[in-house]
Amino acid sequence: MSILVGKKAPDFTCPAALGNGELVGDFNLASTIKGKYAIVFFYPLDFTFVCPSELIAMDVRMEEFKKLGVEVIGVSIDSHFTHNAWKNTPINEGGIGPVKYTLAADLDHTIAQNYGILTGDDESGYPAGTAMRASFVIDQDGIVRSQVVNDEPIGRNMDELIRIVEGYQFFKENGQVCPAGWNKGKAAMTPGVEGVAAYLKDHAGDL
Repeated sequence: MSILVGKKAPDFTCPAALGNGELVGDFNLASTIKGKYAIVFFYPLDFTFVCPSELIAMDVRMEEFKKLGVEVIGVSIDSHFTHNAWKNTPINEGGIGPVKYTLAADLDHTIAQNYGILTGDDESGYPAGTAMRASFVIDQDGIVRSQVVNDEPIGRNMDELIRIVEGYQFFKENGQVCPAGWNKGKAAMTPGVEGVAAYLKDHAGDL
């Protein structure tokens, strides 16, 4: 698996089912997220088990992501037609409903490969040749700032993705770093020996 944190997010152009219901053959990541924060999250397959809970959880939080200026793109190896069929399947029948973000179709598996999360053997626990359950937070300059990969049976916490975006935006705006367990509105830390000491003096017991 590649580590992309601190590097340019690999660009891609592929078919996709957009959040407005449109199907396109030439969705491009770089042009879509230019000047914006973004989350690119991969999942193994449509019409599976843990995956729909994650995609619905992401959709429930779309208003929060929009307020943060975040573009959300889901990716799997399924076609955009299959993505669309899943979106048109009611939630109580195993579908995801009309999620409001783009689902990109990695038909030749090159996107997952370029992000370093394409499975290649049965030992991983994933179906071979699918994407791992991976999330990438990308800043306004197209640089990956966070990368998290879960094992197949473990669904992601989408609130953690919001926290990471809020933390990085806070750092960019204020220059303070975010200690363990930081959430928006909590105390942050001024980089440096004195800043660390001052923070720990007041907040070590809360860690």
